Formats: sequence, structure tokens, C-alpha cells
Amino acid sequence: MLIELDGSQGEGGGQILRTALTLSMCTGQPMRIRNIRAKRKNPGLMRQHLTAVQAAAAISGAQVDGAQVGSTELHFSPSKIQGGEYRFSIGTAGSCTLVLQTILPALLMTDSDSHVTLSGGTHNPMSPPFHFLQRAFVPLLEKMGAKVELQLNRFGFYPAGGGEITMTIAAGKPLQPLHLKKRGERINAYAESFFAGLPAHIAERELAMVKKRLAWADDQLLVRGVDRHQGPGNAVLITLEYEHMTEVFTGFGEKGVAAEVVANGVIKQALRYMASEATAGHFLADQLLLPMALAGGGSFVATDWSPHAETNADIIQRFLLIEIQTLETYNGDVLVQLAEK
Repeated sequence: MLIELDGSQGEGGGQILRTALTLSMCTGQPMRIRNIRAKRKNPGLMRQHLTAVQAAAAISGAQVDGAQVGSTELHFSPSKIQGGEYRFSIGTAGSCTLVLQTILPALLMTDSDSHVTLSGGTHNPMSPPFHFLQRAFVPLLEKMGAKVELQLNRFGFYPAGGGEITMTIAAGKPLQPLHLKKRGERINAYAESFFAGLPAHIAERELAMVKKRLAWADDQLLVRGVDRHQGPGNAVLITLEYEHMTEVFTGFGEKGVAAEVVANGVIKQALRYMASEATAGHFLADQLLLPMALAGGGSFVATDWSPHAETNADIIQRFLLIEIQTLETYNGDVLVQLAEK
């Protein structure tokens, strides 16, 4: 049965397309999506979205109509998902991580291992950076039974891109439900400033702000110089490791924005999370929905329930017989529960 989707619904961004591609492959249901990214400044498929379509088509032998930059309509009809060796290039600083997240669940369902190399952006605004996937997202997939390895071969900052990530996925690892109600005791916390082709004092000022606001020790503040040829670029990461999970919060240096302002943005995210009892922050909450839905169930506590997450949940429920419920807790966190209908 053809699934008809309106890309202008809800927050009207690229996540609708990516989620639809993943679920079309995993369920074998063809889909047609109109008004792709209708609520964005430049509607239609951009390079990273087109690469996601091409990658999905390559691993599932899909028939595709409308796969070109600027297209606002796409018809995608998958065949059998095939593991193997794949290489995809976005050709811009478009997000490698979002493309990898599109095909990862499908490759878990194959009967042969997969090795994927993807070039483009690895650390850029509006998408999860490599270290978020490596430290926060993939370990939770492994708790669900997946076996995935990620490797960062080269940084790709916005707007230059040029980064490269490899992903190795063990076949035949169906996802199992995960209930992530408590994060446990905090066992480690640290901040990093990655910089390439920029003065070191930028990183030092960012970390000085973290020290001032969070009262962390010097050994929790890590300057990460990257080969200047992989820049220019700057990213600040705060990593919080707990017994049952890890969260990562990120900010990106921008021309004309003070290092202290960049750092304060990340600190604000981390403080909100630490003050809550949530297991998933703003972005992780959104990204846990799809694997938990494919696993047939799961639960977690989120700091908030965003319009992005609401739209994602709506698309998931168009493909799968799964119910996604949210309930605000006594302290303002949100309990998210997924169960088969």
C-alpha cells in the first residue's frame, strides 16, 4: 500500500523525508511525499537530502522518481535491503550523520554485514555531530541489540565540509525494546573545544567560560586542536556520562559570534538537562523514537517534547502499528512511551 505524506505538516523539515525513507525500506511499503521541506527557507531537496535518498535507494534497490536537487515531490518504492560495501559523498558540508541515521536501521535488518563511508559535514549546526552519534546515540542502539561501529576519519566543519565518517554494521541484529527511565549516577563529565585553522585562544576562552559557569576542574576542560587543513571550524562539546547512558551537548563557532557566547549556549543546554530527571535531552528524545518504534516498544524521559518530535511521531505512526504517548511529569519532564497497538 502506498503511503502518501505531506512534507509541509508539523515542523515541515527534512526529518519527515528521512524518517519516511527509513520506514519505507524497513517495512517494504512504497511512499510518496509532496511539499518536501515546505517550511524551510529553500524548500525541496538539498544536497544532503538527495544523498539520503540516493543512499536509501542504493541499499534497498528502490525505484525512485523526483530525486534531484530542488525537487519538492518524491516517489520511493523499495525492494530488498542489501548489506555490503557502500560509499556516498554529499559534496557539501551537508550532514553525514543525518544520512547515516537514515540508512542505519535498514542495514541492521540485512543478512550480511555492511561498511559505509560517507563524506561531507561531520560537525555543523542543525544536525547531530559525529561525537553525539558515537557517545550518545549508538551506545543506546547497542543496548537494544545492535552492533555498530563509527569512526571519524576527517573533520568536516560548516561551510567547507570535506569530512569523512565510516560506519560498520553487523547484520541480523533486530532491535529489542529499551526502557530508559533513569540515567543513574553521573560518573564523568567533561568539556571539549575542537578547533581547526583558527587561533587557540578561541578554544581557551570557551573552556574558561565552562569552568566559570560549571565550576569544573582543569582536567575536565580539554583543548582539542585539529589539523588546520580540516578547518576552519570550531565546536564546543559538553559530555555527561551516567550509569545507564551518555548525553552530549554541542555549540558551533560562527563568524562574528564571541567564543563566550558560543560556550554559554552549550552550558545552558547542559544545565537544563542536569537540573532535570530526564534520560534524553531535546535532540536525543527525537532520535530515539524511530529505533524504539522499530523495536516494537520502549520508553524514556525527555526534557521536553518538541514540534520536531511530534512531527516525527506522526510519520512513524503512519507506517507502523505503534502508539506513541507523552505525559508531562510533576517536574516538567516528559515521559515518552511506545507500545505496539
